[in-house]
Amino acid sequence: MKLTRRTLLISGAAIAGASSLNLSMAQAAAHGADTYPTASGQITVHPVDHATVIFETTGPVIYVDPVGDAATYADYPAPDMILITHEHGDHFNVDTLTALAGQGVPILVNPAVYEKLPEGLKAQAAQIANGESTELQGIGIEAIPAYNITEDRLNFHPQGRDNGYVLTIDGLRVYLSGDTEATPEMRALQNIDVAFVCMNLPFTMGVEQAASGVQEFKPAVVYPYHYRNKDKTFSDLEAFAKIVGDDTEVKTGNWYNGADHV
Repeated sequence: MKLTRRTLLISGAAIAGASSLNLSMAQAAAHGADTYPTASGQITVHPVDHATVIFETTGPVIYVDPVGDAATYADYPAPDMILITHEHGDHFNVDTLTALAGQGVPILVNPAVYEKLPEGLKAQAAQIANGESTELQGIGIEAIPAYNITEDRLNFHPQGRDNGYVLTIDGLRVYLSGDTEATPEMRALQNIDVAFVCMNLPFTMGVEQAASGVQEFKPAVVYPYHYRNKDKTFSDLEAFAKIVGDDTEVKTGNWYNGADHV
């Protein structure tokens, strides 16, 4: 499905208006990845599986929520930094993290995950709480609160514990929701170029709520991710795209063994 994209303006090494860059997307050859232009080069997005994303930039290679067998990552560039959103096993696995982080790769996590790290990993980790921001290897990182707001889901992701992230990568602003519903903090996001938004029931939110959140903050491009439900069905991405409408382009990526669910 080809949807109208927000205009983005890129000029050489400088960006005029971070929220309005002319976005031209090319399909990368490997792993069904997509590439996006930045101020001085490009970023390649590698959808790995479920909630795991790899960003290959002109600077660091960024891993977000890597889990599973370390061999899964053999064909990807090694990480220069690793971000973890929260403690659930489909986002955080100590064995995987140990294998990928080696002896010196910096790790950024929410405080609850920091407390669960073995001492060896703590030595190369830093913690960032909801609402805080930092910079790591030239990448701006904002911790966006990620939590449930529906009464019968509050125990899954309590307010104040888990992170989503906004990354500023050479001028391109990327939002990763982590596990959340369409909170006020999500709806209030501004100038997001590429977004990754979860939708799996009963743990996060359904298609309608996810689409409603996207309609509010209007990223140029959105990837539905983390859309495998508890009953092992997949969220209806075609319905999601229809609700989102033409202001945002919906991309499916290659999250679940290459299956095209749109």
